[in-house]
Amino acid sequence: MTVEMTPASGPMTLTEKILSRASGRPRVRPGEIVTCKVDLAMMHDSGGPRRVQPYLERLGAKVWDPDKVVVVSDHYVPATDADGARILALTRRWVADHGIQRFYDMQGICHVVVQENGHLRPGMFAVGGDSHSPSGGAAGAFMVGIGATEMAGVLVTGEIWVRVPGTYRLQFSGALADGVSAKDIMLFLCGAIGMDNDYKVMEYAGDAIGRLSMPERLVLCNMAAELGAKTGIIAPDAATLAALRAAGVEPDADALSWQSDVAAEFAARLDVDASALAPQVAAPHSPANTAPVSEHGAVRIDQAYIGACTGAKLSDLHMAARVLKGRKVARGVRLLVAPASARTTHAAAADGTLETLTAAGAILLPTGCGACAGYGAGILADDEVCIASTARNFKGRMGSAKSKVYLASPYTVAAAAIAGCIADPRDLLA
Repeated sequence: MTVEMTPASGPMTLTEKILSRASGRPRVRPGEIVTCKVDLAMMHDSGGPRRVQPYLERLGAKVWDPDKVVVVSDHYVPATDADGARILALTRRWVADHGIQRFYDMQGICHVVVQENGHLRPGMFAVGGDSHSPSGGAAGAFMVGIGATEMAGVLVTGEIWVRVPGTYRLQFSGALADGVSAKDIMLFLCGAIGMDNDYKVMEYAGDAIGRLSMPERLVLCNMAAELGAKTGIIAPDAATLAALRAAGVEPDADALSWQSDVAAEFAARLDVDASALAPQVAAPHSPANTAPVSEHGAVRIDQAYIGACTGAKLSDLHMAARVLKGRKVARGVRLLVAPASARTTHAAAADGTLETLTAAGAILLPTGCGACAGYGAGILADDEVCIASTARNFKGRMGSAKSKVYLASPYTVAAAAIAGCIADPRDLLA
């Protein structure tokens, strides 16, 4: 698919340009309601076929364009009970019945898999059946999470209405210090601007963002959901094009033209010196309960969990391995690692990362959403304390409502696993 720019009359933000193109209008402004053609619709096993099939049956409808649909099984994999097995079997039958060729069964978490396979490109308008679908913004696409009813409408018509959101321009200058990652940026933002940024787009920009790898950019856009935003987005650059080519996709000729205009109007601006950021930790039970790691004290932990789309990509495992190399997990602490995709597991095995992690005492879990979403291994008991590289620490999300979950980067999670309590990873990287 070639995504062509629509000539604009007047300056627009990147998001406004994408919605202008998708709606066939020369210009859109925040607050307007427009109907957009969908370039890609993504679903997973939990909120996908089992939820939308009843709607399609009642309507007697079929999928409008199977080539624009991606389905990933990641929540119930591998099945741990009969209900999970039934849901997976239904998912497999549904994609076969509807001719969905882009089906990734037990290959990883949907947000990671979609980008690993180059399905998202600059300028696309995409929807996903998961709240962390804003991850797609790392590729320069506008991607939002929608519910099953809305997804059924998209599957039948290929369209959806959208109220044009305003854009927050989040400018990060400088460079992150060693031991500080994109996860620390997001936890900092959750604490600094809160989680009530309704119907806004978080556009990340600046030298510090340009230095980030694509997996790290995914974290920024993914956790726009924790900020309460409509989505997150990063304008494409050379790194974006390189990632597409690595996925076997040749970028469109105009890929780099998808940028906010210099004179575009933003709803708000925030300037941050990235070099001044310290590792961040969010205390229970909200990502907004964030403070520098030094302000939390030596909180004892029972479990350290490196998993989820935000915290178990190859770059995340590399962060953890740097801290863990030559060291051992503290007695009485469980360090669980659930790689974000099958490709991640393969690459981490090939480059020695898995050997480093397991030699330190890490327990390797299957690829998938796992305990981040309250599924499978790693669930917490009453009064247990966990530090995790996941995106959310709401009460009861990882098991018992009486457990406590702290959020941090893979660097900090690994440091806590070694110390047996919350600790600054920079002390182990020096």
